[in-house]
Amino acid sequence: MAEVIVVHPENPQERNIHRIAELLRDGAVAVLPTDSGYALGCVLENKEARERIIRIRNVDKNHNFTLLCADLSELSTYSKVDNTAFRLIRNNTPGPYTFILKGTKEVPKKLMNEKRKTIGLRVPENNIIAELLRYMGEPLMSVSLILPESDKAENDPYEIDDKIGKLVDVIVDGGYLVEQPTTVINLSEEGSVEVVRVGSGDPTPFQ
Repeated sequence: MAEVIVVHPENPQERNIHRIAELLRDGAVAVLPTDSGYALGCVLENKEARERIIRIRNVDKNHNFTLLCADLSELSTYSKVDNTAFRLIRNNTPGPYTFILKGTKEVPKKLMNEKRKTIGLRVPENNIIAELLRYMGEPLMSVSLILPESDKAENDPYEIDDKIGKLVDVIVDGGYLVEQPTTVINLSEEGSVEVVRVGSGDPTPFQ
């Protein structure tokens, strides 16, 4: 059964953040709160955890993962951005946006769109995941926790525990979350800005 760790949504307890980080570094698949519902996540190089996430989600091996980053300091390491794209991302993060960018060699090939060589990147504003990412000092790979029989991200940690508690290693209980998809912005082509999906983030700055 998963270890359930309750974390205060406004003032995350340091000891709990450290425990979650320890589990992730040891190879855990985690249920994590974000600003668009709960997500499944693991450390970047953990192939076994990635395969487990694919099985839980029941998606094919080419399903796109998203990098969750604490801030923009990791942007140039994992993606290629021109000045226009950087300004747009800087002015709208942290926030409920997913940016599609050209990946660099630092991104494991399995995480990129095979044809376009792109990667999704987010700087979430949920206090818990933001604090965890700052403490870890590295991005996490993630996918929204949308179970095969659903079309929305899970938002209740108790229901998540009932449904998949035996399939994951840790559930970070950040309370009941409002499920609201991110707005997806494609910045992968130089000089081009495309609003792919309108979600909870205001698309106006990108139009």
